[in-house]
Amino acid sequence: MSFREEHELHKRRFGRNLGVALVLLSFIVIVFGLTVVKVTRGDYEPENASIQRGQ
Repeated sequence: MSFREEHELHKRRFGRNLGVALVLLSFIVIVFGLTVVKVTRGDYEPENASIQRGQ
């Protein structure tokens, strides 16, 4: 009992899906990295925090 050889269409589809997955993963990593940098730098502060500090 041997497995049938994979069709060429499935090989191309797998390559395309892998490419889309890598693009989505890189987008997620970039957004997460920007979020971490923004939070650690202190750019993300509620508006009330600046008002309370001024008093």
